[in-house]
Amino acid sequence: MNKSPLNLAVAVLLIVGGLNWGLVGLLNMNIVETVLGSMPVAVTAVYGLVGLAAVYKLLKLVGVVK
Repeated sequence: MNKSPLNLAVAVLLIVGGLNWGLVGLLNMNIVETVLGSMPVAVTAVYGLVGLAAVYKLLKLVGVVK
């Protein structure tokens, strides 16, 4: 695994996103909104970054990005 800062950030975002959605599905608990609820722009930014991280990882998996 490439240990570049970008790949580390992508890994952290995917873990945060996966755990958050797992908790939403299992316990109806949204940790991102709980922690950042008073800052709706930050919540939206986190969701957007998680989505971009997923797209980046998908592009790496199919070989579009090296």
